[in-house]
Amino acid sequence: MDNPYKDARWTSADGLELYFRDYRGTAEAASRPPVICLHGLTRNSRDFELLAPHIAQQGWRVIVPEMRGRGHSAYAEDSSSYAVPTYIADLAALLEQEGIDRFVSIGTSMGGLMTMAMAQAWPGRIAGALLNDIGPIVQADGLTHIRGYLGQGRSFSTWMHAARALEETHGAAHPGYATEDWIGLAKRTMTLCNNGRIAFDYDMKIAEPIMAADENAVPPDLWPAFDALAAVPLLLVRGALSGLLSEETFAEMQARAPGADAVTVPGVGHAPTLDEPEARAAIDALLARVG
Repeated sequence: MDNPYKDARWTSADGLELYFRDYRGTAEAASRPPVICLHGLTRNSRDFELLAPHIAQQGWRVIVPEMRGRGHSAYAEDSSSYAVPTYIADLAALLEQEGIDRFVSIGTSMGGLMTMAMAQAWPGRIAGALLNDIGPIVQADGLTHIRGYLGQGRSFSTWMHAARALEETHGAAHPGYATEDWIGLAKRTMTLCNNGRIAFDYDMKIAEPIMAADENAVPPDLWPAFDALAAVPLLLVRGALSGLLSEETFAEMQARAPGADAVTVPGVGHAPTLDEPEARAAIDALLARVG
């Protein structure tokens, strides 16, 4: 069966060739802002392989970029460029190439941080947004957990070994996953290398800026960036077991954006896949609000 998307490329300001999936949607897509799906820290376009075609079938163009150092996108020589401001600059080059002025942003984790930052930096360009299991305050325990597995460069001999390793690391976030679910996650987050081993599909150097950061530094105030989204159609999603987005922060987000829809996905931690029935219905409602 043919892919529902086109493989496409764009070039960053510093010359990296970057990759995106382009789901063209139906004829209605020409009159609507495109939907851009932004993945998490160690993820890639495969995170949205079920959601993106669902949205496209409803009449939207869907663009799923892979940030530098992930998937089919080139790796950066300078690891300090693995940072949200650079990712946003890269995305700006993609928007310019494609002639996109306004868009709907669906951001998981790091993609949600990008969405908030873009809303503040680019007033009026975001037509609607979804923040998936991320907010202006990130829980310290969640960051510690990420530091514990990021950039280790492990590889595995079979997909079953890879799946078991993921379950060891992330089992608390997905207690309902069966073996086939863990294998599916492995195939979305890892790749078969030329040497026959299975490894994570990202540049291990993305860990360097995070490991070098001062854990005792005062985090930046991201509430103004979140507030910049309050006037647009907004969906807030949290995994009920999340270690990154607390119930208190989630409640404060709803209080500061009273027009937003909010969904808690039961039995899931960081992060919901957005394929859960509760999330999927809320996304459909969000897009209906946009247009």
